[in-house]
Amino acid sequence: MPASQSRARARDRNNVLNRAEFLSLNQPPKGAPEPRSSGRKGPGPSAQPPPPGEGARERRQSQQLPEEDCMQLNPSFKGIAFNSLLAIDICMSKRLGVCAGRAASWASARSMVKLIGITGHGIPWIGGTILCLVKSSTLAGQEVLMNLLLALLLDIMTVAGVQKLIKRRGPFETNPSLLDYLTMDVYAFPAGHASRAAMVSKFFLSHLVLAVPLRVLLVLWAFCVGLSRVMIGRHHITDVISGFIIGYFQFRLVELVWMSSNTCQMLISAW
Repeated sequence: MPASQSRARARDRNNVLNRAEFLSLNQPPKGAPEPRSSGRKGPGPSAQPPPPGEGARERRQSQQLPEEDCMQLNPSFKGIAFNSLLAIDICMSKRLGVCAGRAASWASARSMVKLIGITGHGIPWIGGTILCLVKSSTLAGQEVLMNLLLALLLDIMTVAGVQKLIKRRGPFETNPSLLDYLTMDVYAFPAGHASRAAMVSKFFLSHLVLAVPLRVLLVLWAFCVGLSRVMIGRHHITDVISGFIIGYFQFRLVELVWMSSNTCQMLISAW
């Protein structure tokens, strides 16, 4: 027993941490929690265990973050490209909207630009086609006019359906006119005037015999109609381009379902 006590005292003397300069390392830091005792405490009112499902529910709620707090740290290349093109489209559309308001740089030319846009509106084209159909006396002319009327109605329904589905606003806060409400051309995407101008110009180029200067003027007219809608702040550039593409595919669809002369005469007689 004395031998073991002497060995313990020798170890304590040889331990470096027992020196005076190292005593602070052996003491616990201030504010540290006291070690828990191994004895169990009796059940009390403040130490009731939580229900078995509550802890798991709290963990799940803590792990679920709201959508607005989530951040996509690794966006895809397609997302970056799409957002960049969208930003460029909005910026360029706002710069080209020189007739968007009374305080715009080209506000004095707003009436003339709007007049160019009205030449591509659906109401004048449908009314003019019906008037020419009534006045026409040849079977070939009635056939072309009936198919043109079908193409115009198809254009109005297609544009109205896509606009109602997308519901994209224009680059500026502009209110649609009464003619726009009549043809359900309320939203920006796609541009109904542009689709109609592209479809009508392609229709005339395919079914009418026109001189080269008239063909060039017809293409320039379709381009000016689309540009006028951007200048008055009604559409973005991509809205107009999409309208041109939709108008071309509408023409191709009308060519596929082209009504013959007998079908046109039957519809005219029924009407």
